[in-house]
Amino acid sequence: MFKIKVKELFDSFMAWAKDLITWNHFFKLIGVVIILFAMWIIYRLILRRIKKMPAEKMSPQHSLIVTKIVNYAFFIIVVMFILSLFGMKLSAVWGAVGIGSMVLAFAAQTSVSNIISGIFIVAEKNLKVGDFITVGSESGVVDDIGLLSVKVHTPDNQMVRIPNSSIINTNLRNTSYFPQRRMTISCSISYDADLNFALETLKKVPEHCPAVLQNPAPAVWFDSFGESGINLTLAIWFDASNFLDAKNQAFVAIKRVFDEAKIEIPYNKIDVKIYGNV
Repeated sequence: MFKIKVKELFDSFMAWAKDLITWNHFFKLIGVVIILFAMWIIYRLILRRIKKMPAEKMSPQHSLIVTKIVNYAFFIIVVMFILSLFGMKLSAVWGAVGIGSMVLAFAAQTSVSNIISGIFIVAEKNLKVGDFITVGSESGVVDDIGLLSVKVHTPDNQMVRIPNSSIINTNLRNTSYFPQRRMTISCSISYDADLNFALETLKKVPEHCPAVLQNPAPAVWFDSFGESGINLTLAIWFDASNFLDAKNQAFVAIKRVFDEAKIEIPYNKIDVKIYGNV
């Protein structure tokens, strides 16, 4: 009995295979393979064109976003084409996709918000890969600009994912946006010092700092009267990549010129006076 059922199943399968394997189906299969291959070639050519696009026409972050969009589009087109081969009507599929998109939009409003924010970030060109940014309490170098978030690594080499909506809704500080930056350094002099002489002495500091730019010109001014001395401010310009060098050189030079000019840098101290016999 079992052998008879197996034989019937085998005969049914062979009959189905015989109906399937025909010259008509064979040529259809060849046509499908050719179409899929042509789609893949076009897809690869588009990606290659994007990669070869000059930086002045398409920035790296724009190229990254466009590449992701092309990848998603290619996947969707291939899936839709394969579904159509099985007799599924595309109008019904698009209707299902539309309904599904509405459901997902309500269920994932945060993701939709991040995608829209990502489009604004790319369009505004306020940051790019390699920039040092600060968003809220997080600071780091931009590694990736995606559709949902921006990934940065902090100075202590930790990865932080910042949602795009947070960047749009929060003040963004891009330290690397301009090629040059200005730094202000406060210092104090004793109330007994000659103020004009101290001012001229502080102006000599940039001469001892190779990382400090002379154009724009450095500036020096009196800031306020402090508890222990008179506060002055030195403003210097430098290339953004030379931040640490410029800061260290300026501090060393301030101490040097004040020591050479015999100008005291005041500090908190306690005077102890003992009266009477010990």
